[in-house]
Amino acid sequence: MSLTPDEVRKVAMLARLKMEDARVDEYARELSGILDMVAALDAADTDDVVAMAHPLDLSARLRADVVTETDDREAFQRIAPQVEDGVYLVPKVIE
Repeated sequence: MSLTPDEVRKVAMLARLKMEDARVDEYARELSGILDMVAALDAADTDDVVAMAHPLDLSARLRADVVTETDDREAFQRIAPQVEDGVYLVPKVIE
């Protein structure tokens, strides 16, 4: 697909990009090349290709879901200014 300089100017205007007039032809060539490459990729036969989430066949190394920390809530709440039913009480700041 070949883009004209007018199409490049229109895209630049829609994207709110400032573009120098001297470089419009260069941008048109480069963008046309990118669109040609995308068209070539689109033409590739992918009917027998299985979709995959990652190109390498790796599995995540997961650790065992085991509690490793001690429950220090009671010790922390003992030194807190105000606690009720296991939660910290704080002053109201929004009225």
